[in-house]
Amino acid sequence: MVGRVSATLTPSPVRRTPTTAAPRRRTRLLALPEARWALASTVAFLLALPLDLAGASAWLYGPLYAIAYAAGGWEPALEGLRALREKSLDVDLLMIVAALGAAAIGQVLDGALLIVIFATSGALEALATARTADSVRGLLDLAPTTATRLSADATEEVVPTHQLAVGDVLLIRPGERVGADGRVLKGESEADQATITGEPLPVPKTPGDEVFAGTLNGTGALRVRVERDPADSVIARIVTLVEEASRTKAPTQLFIEKIEQRYAVGVVAATLAVFGIPLAFGADLTDALLRAMTFMIVASPCAVVLATMPPLLSAIANAGRHGVLVKSAVAMERLGEIDVAALDKTGTLTEGTPEVTAVRPLPGSGLDEDELLALAAAAEHPSEHPLARAVVAAAGLRGLRVPAAEEFAATPGRGVRATVEGCVVTVGRPRSYGEAADADGTTVLVERDGVPVGTVTLTDRLRQDAPVAVTALATATGRAPVLLTGDNPATAARMAAETGITDVRAGLLPEDKVDAVRELQRGEGKVLFVGDGVNDAPALAAAHAGVAMGRAGSDLALETADAVVVRDELTAIPAVVRLSRAARRLVVQNLVIAGVCIAVLVVWDLVGHLPLPLGVAGHEGSTVLVGLNGLRLLREGAWRRAAGSPDGEAHQICGRLRVRGG
Repeated sequence: MVGRVSATLTPSPVRRTPTTAAPRRRTRLLALPEARWALASTVAFLLALPLDLAGASAWLYGPLYAIAYAAGGWEPALEGLRALREKSLDVDLLMIVAALGAAAIGQVLDGALLIVIFATSGALEALATARTADSVRGLLDLAPTTATRLSADATEEVVPTHQLAVGDVLLIRPGERVGADGRVLKGESEADQATITGEPLPVPKTPGDEVFAGTLNGTGALRVRVERDPADSVIARIVTLVEEASRTKAPTQLFIEKIEQRYAVGVVAATLAVFGIPLAFGADLTDALLRAMTFMIVASPCAVVLATMPPLLSAIANAGRHGVLVKSAVAMERLGEIDVAALDKTGTLTEGTPEVTAVRPLPGSGLDEDELLALAAAAEHPSEHPLARAVVAAAGLRGLRVPAAEEFAATPGRGVRATVEGCVVTVGRPRSYGEAADADGTTVLVERDGVPVGTVTLTDRLRQDAPVAVTALATATGRAPVLLTGDNPATAARMAAETGITDVRAGLLPEDKVDAVRELQRGEGKVLFVGDGVNDAPALAAAHAGVAMGRAGSDLALETADAVVVRDELTAIPAVVRLSRAARRLVVQNLVIAGVCIAVLVVWDLVGHLPLPLGVAGHEGSTVLVGLNGLRLLREGAWRRAAGSPDGEAHQICGRLRVRGG
């Protein structure tokens, strides 16, 4: 049912501050009128069906069928009539006419089933559209509604963020969200800007550094000069990009609607001809009407509808059992059409959390690795910084005794200082954690009484199955995946080298990722983008198919993506791509079967005399045949075959390694 449901993704103008924001409301299925009518139609049909098959009185099941027709058919019938007023005929109205025609000649069950199928499809499409709109509106909750503006004499004034102008100076206190895109004039802190760039660690901010609206300030106070109108902030542009990229899928829908239009017009014209021409030559009215209704039934696209849905829905169900949630039949079909894959780094190829990967005592320090790590962990223990938590966790994993720290102090953007067993210990770098980022990760310096004694290197850990997944995607598409990340080039290059990726594009903002995806689609073909953060949502929407990592994925990424990897197994992605391609092959098989059956029955009815029971049997038989053929993908063997190629076998090996080694 294409084209029935439409909804705008325009975000609500009402914004809430993060401190008072209520949980974002998510549209529930039964909150949609389309879903309620579809449910009523389905329930009525399921109540009528056993009575009909058992031979009960028509007075018992007839009213239930009538409810099924009315509940599921009134909306598409109304839309179809409105389209007729605009001189357009869509397939929805044709389905209603076919269902009524079937009922008129006693085939009430066939017509009711057709109504239920289309009503259910419309409800699911409405839900998907509403959930996407919810996510886009929820994104704006990241940006505060007010900001503290400083006048020339340093007087503070709280103003709505939409009133800010380029050149205004803002005071950003510790723990506050930044009200507009700008540049730091004074102060030092760190900002959690994972929602914008995808970087897993807070980024140090010193005079001259850029900050983004909606990002969370750390422990220092900042003075920021506004450099971009709030309506043009990065957060606002993310919303716009998601909306625009979603609208780029409309041409495909328009093409399908044109096919439906032509088919509907053709069937209606042919039905009228089958009825009218014999009458003109003196045929019996009843016989002409019976032949015309038989024609409409056998020409009805029920088998064509079921030719496409069972394979795709079966593939969706099978993928779901193995940890991949594919949101719709259209999304499943798109996954099998990709020509190249593009991957985010943080939270996609990596786990998104830092861990200690190297402890290096300096010569002459008198410390071994464990002693150095224990000293750093003691100083970092009171801190809430992600690097500090990683250092403390590493000491715990080694079972080290961490001495107590006194006189703890944290300097925003620089590190920590504490007294440990009578010595002053500092952990950090002269300017920032971030400046210590290199190809090996993020390195911090440990000093004791002002003397450097060693370094600790922390790295965002690569997923265990990342190299296998990259190889599998390269095999499936015939081209190595591309890495698109907002992280620094050195770290991105190291991760790419470990996974076998050669095309690396680092330091990208959300709009840069969208540009990269569009460039790939112009040069390489249809792109599959895999990401997890809010900053990935525009690229997920712009790509031909988008997959989000579910465990740490943002709400917007999860809603924007066509599929979600619930178990965070990267190797499930190439498996579901192969499953999608198997579904598309079955769709082609089913379309051939359905087309041949319809053609044979139509020719029989036009050239000879097709008995109505035989026409119904042929029509329903072809429908059942294509349905059963599509259900083959429900079997466990279908997933094993999808994951059974060399890279699929590696997927299974990685699964066993995870079970054994954690």
